[in-house]
Amino acid sequence: MSAISAWGYAGIVPKSISGKALIARLRELRKRHALTQENVSELSGVAYKYYQLIEIGQRIDLRLSTLEKLAKAFGIGVHELLAPTFPKANITKSKAKKSKRTT
Repeated sequence: MSAISAWGYAGIVPKSISGKALIARLRELRKRHALTQENVSELSGVAYKYYQLIEIGQRIDLRLSTLEKLAKAFGIGVHELLAPTFPKANITKSKAKKSKRTT
């Protein structure tokens, strides 16, 4: 019995290099644009708590639709989000400012 069939694919994904790279990429994109996790959640339409779990590595088995939402929030394509080189994100300052809440 192979490791994949015994544990399921999701059981090995969090340990993958690409999973760790994706987490680092999302965090770096967020920080480069001075966004909070809440801002990314609002821009992407991904639930705030779910996005938090993604960034801490608890949710790595992401659906393509989630990757599309996250990539769109940064103004890039999914292929750029997953590429080995860092993408030039096209998020606009006005879009980011609109998503920030004022108290």
